[in-house]
Amino acid sequence: MLTAPAALLIVNGKSAGDEELRMAVERHREAGYPLHVRVTWEHGDAQRYVEEAARLRVETVIAGGGDGTINEIAGALVLLPAEHRPCLGILPLGTANDFALSCAIPQGLDKALALAINGKPADIDIAQVNHDRYFINMATGGFGTRITSETPAKLKSALGGASYFIHGLLRMDTLKADSCEIKGPGFNWAGEALVIGIGNGRQAGGGQALCPDALINDGLLQLRVYASEALLPILLNSLTSDEQNPHVISASLPWLEIEAPHEVTFNLDGEPLKGKKFLITVLPAALTCRLPPLCPLLG
Repeated sequence: MLTAPAALLIVNGKSAGDEELRMAVERHREAGYPLHVRVTWEHGDAQRYVEEAARLRVETVIAGGGDGTINEIAGALVLLPAEHRPCLGILPLGTANDFALSCAIPQGLDKALALAINGKPADIDIAQVNHDRYFINMATGGFGTRITSETPAKLKSALGGASYFIHGLLRMDTLKADSCEIKGPGFNWAGEALVIGIGNGRQAGGGQALCPDALINDGLLQLRVYASEALLPILLNSLTSDEQNPHVISASLPWLEIEAPHEVTFNLDGEPLKGKKFLITVLPAALTCRLPPLCPLLG
């Protein structure tokens, strides 16, 4: 039996009873990998467990859940002193798993857990919002944000990522744009936005590649704005096509400011944030993460 550094697995409470997960954990323990397991019950649990992981001096904290769980754990890790900051591992257990899919994390729990424990660490960026909030994958605003936040849990459970698209079609009567101004280094745009994507990762909303050129280790965020002039057929085509569209605004920026005359909502990997002004800054190489050798998000 080998001797390996310990890891702490933080599992979203919704997945705690998953039999495949329990078997995967047991197999790795039997193979000699010390795995502590903690289960979240309410908001704030992930941060407490990350702080515990630092005290235990584990080498890796594994986020077992969807994009929201990964984001909460990543945001807690970045608050730790660098010298006591464990590596991040990812075990996809959510509805859409947008970040894990973009990173090419294996969907089988055995393979994903093996990667989370033994994968080669890579330096990755994380984004900071208004100095005290974070996202590892994407911030989205506009109509798409309202749809993802309103999609019923039962529909997500039954249909996975496709549930967001279906619910969006059912709510087309509520389609409206958000007026805003977006500034960054050498960039300024003002207008009516149907969808805003600010990507460290590439996809959100159950597989929509809003920021298809984003990388998680280039020190930049990809901004994509779908302006209100983009009628529905054009918009849907834009989300699945690389063709140039005059109503799609794109830029790569180390930081950006967004101001709106009225309150708008941004979705930070599943966590809503309301306001009229947002400052979003990339923190280069803020974390290390165990990723596949050919991860598409690494430049």
